[in-house]
Amino acid sequence: MTYTLLNAVFLAVVALVAVAALLARRAPRWRVVGLTALAVVVISVVFDNLMIGVGLVAYDEDRISGIRLGIAPIEDFAYSVAAAVLLPSLWTLLGRRRPRAGSEATVEAAVEGER
Repeated sequence: MTYTLLNAVFLAVVALVAVAALLARRAPRWRVVGLTALAVVVISVVFDNLMIGVGLVAYDEDRISGIRLGIAPIEDFAYSVAAAVLLPSLWTLLGRRRPRAGSEATVEAAVEGER
């Protein structure tokens, strides 16, 4: 299996979750998600190139596309983009949790309401 195929499967799952967040009408701020993804990829370019350069990580040449950013194969950045999209999408879908009755947050809210 190539890294591209593995990434395609992983990114398809991320895309499904992102579409579900869009359809829930509580979608994350996609502009912020895009800027975050860009920042994470830039950071990944720096650190992935360092790790590959010093020999901590290596890739089978037969399993990569050959497209590189520096010495890091492009496939290496799919997880950075996926995390930047998946986490806010899940956060949106799962929503804020309401405090349980009797929890510390509920007690604090009640005390605040009495003031």
